[in-house]
Amino acid sequence: MATAASTSAAAAVLASRLLRRSPRLLRRLGLSCAPPVALSSSSRPLAPLARQPLGHRARMGHTAAAAAAAEPTLGLTKPNAVEPPQITFSAKDIEFSEWKGDILAVAVTEKDLSKDSDSKFENAVLKKLDSQLGGLLSEAAAEEDFTGKAGQSVVLRLAGQGFKRVGLIGLGQNAPSTAAASRGLGESVASVAKSAQAISAAIVVASPSGIQEDFKLTAAAAIASGTVLGLYEDSRYKSESKKVHLKQVDIIGLGSGPEVDQKLKYANDLSSGVIFGRELVNSPANVLTPAVLAEEASKIASTYSDVFTATILDVEKCKELKMGSYLAVAAASANPPHFIHLCYKPTDGNVKRKLAIVGKGLTFDSGGYNIKTGPGCSIELMKFDMGGSAAVFGAAKALGQIKPPGVEVHFIVAACENMISGTGMRPGDIVTASNGKTIEVNNTDAEGRLTLADALVYACNQGVDKIVDLATLTGACVVALGPSIAGIFTPSDELAKEVTAASEVSGEKFWRLPLEDSYWESMKSGVADMVNTGGRQGGSITAALFLKQFVDEKVQWMHIDMAGPVWNDKKRAATGFGVSTLVEWVLKNSSS
Repeated sequence: MATAASTSAAAAVLASRLLRRSPRLLRRLGLSCAPPVALSSSSRPLAPLARQPLGHRARMGHTAAAAAAAEPTLGLTKPNAVEPPQITFSAKDIEFSEWKGDILAVAVTEKDLSKDSDSKFENAVLKKLDSQLGGLLSEAAAEEDFTGKAGQSVVLRLAGQGFKRVGLIGLGQNAPSTAAASRGLGESVASVAKSAQAISAAIVVASPSGIQEDFKLTAAAAIASGTVLGLYEDSRYKSESKKVHLKQVDIIGLGSGPEVDQKLKYANDLSSGVIFGRELVNSPANVLTPAVLAEEASKIASTYSDVFTATILDVEKCKELKMGSYLAVAAASANPPHFIHLCYKPTDGNVKRKLAIVGKGLTFDSGGYNIKTGPGCSIELMKFDMGGSAAVFGAAKALGQIKPPGVEVHFIVAACENMISGTGMRPGDIVTASNGKTIEVNNTDAEGRLTLADALVYACNQGVDKIVDLATLTGACVVALGPSIAGIFTPSDELAKEVTAASEVSGEKFWRLPLEDSYWESMKSGVADMVNTGGRQGGSITAALFLKQFVDEKVQWMHIDMAGPVWNDKKRAATGFGVSTLVEWVLKNSSS
């Protein structure tokens, strides 16, 4: 039997549903359009959730974001706790034939497989190893048609040796001379080690003289990073996960000593940041809401509290800061926006340079009223529209472990969703950014730049010298550069050189595109300072020109459009793009 209280509560719920679906119907029924008061079984209004002061310093488990993150997700989906690979790397100068363990991986070029008139390997490493194995290596290479091409591998199980298996890993025509090639070697080693369920492995390059002396340190680190990332598989949302067996990897012949050991530790720290970035992008929008993203950022600050603080701004604080552009994008969603600001300061407090890294944080992008429709719209992948923020927080996690001196770094993300509802932003609306500039919204699906506008103004207000922003901003950039290369836009040649140099170490691919001022003509509005998108031609350039309107001229600024490389279509998973380059860029500013 229903009580008066339960009847009132049921009526309140019904009225709430009707209000959401049709206010006009409510008026026809003679019901109030005011939101109903939630009632408990005792007919008393429920107490409001406790709130922290606006703009409070966040700590894990003590934020409004944490409370929201604790709510059950749509579909009741919870990620499984899966530990990333934990591998100990060692650099050794030992005789490879004396190494003992599960699998000895020998990296060979096509030239290394050349044989003399007696059908013996000419390469000294392969010749010695083949002799030790009684000709098995030569025999297996011939039978398996192994020619040393990149991507090829052959593995032999052995008896009576110090190592249980030996594997030949193809490098192609030359020994690795770039970070990308070295990382690829590590990934290949991870693949064969995974198949063999090896616990320990050693990596030796058959022709180490093919690697320049000053590159060996970078090569060793990139091999280590590639091994970790090659082993990693995001199984948090699968009912079963595969166990990672590999625990120890020795890198032979590329040097040894404290400097190499430090570089290998750096590779592990960096890989943890890349994996974190991948996991953020891989997480579906029903799990990774703006509140959960804010909580993940707060965890970084609490884990590395000696160098990080976190500030999470709620809607009211963002209103105080006049972030009308950002809040307009967030207005349609049931999940409230969270403006996230992590600040890194070195432990000794000595700061020579201040940087800001700003990331687009759309945890889901429906397109708004200009909804994404039709073939190629990729609405089902729009969880990756926060790929910029994933790169930002992945870099923050890595830097929290590396702890570079002399540099202060602000990590800034305006997190929200772009949805559709009666409270949402409409085409034709005019919004006002926090620097006072007005924007006529001629396309609600050009929303990322609206959130970045207020984030860039906020970053400039932190008194920084340089800003790099990253965003999955335009399909036009993917059309121009394809799926593997990010576009960079900057008026600063100095900053372009810095980031390009960082990318050469990281192995990630960037291409500088022009900021053609004449294209701004298409961004002019008849009723506001600007529109938020121009025509189809030069779409990535006009997007960058839009962002430029919200950056102080005294600040060096770069925009990175990473819409292509954020996602690997073949693997159907995130890449972690941007993390490595950002970390290298910060380190270069730390040491300079």
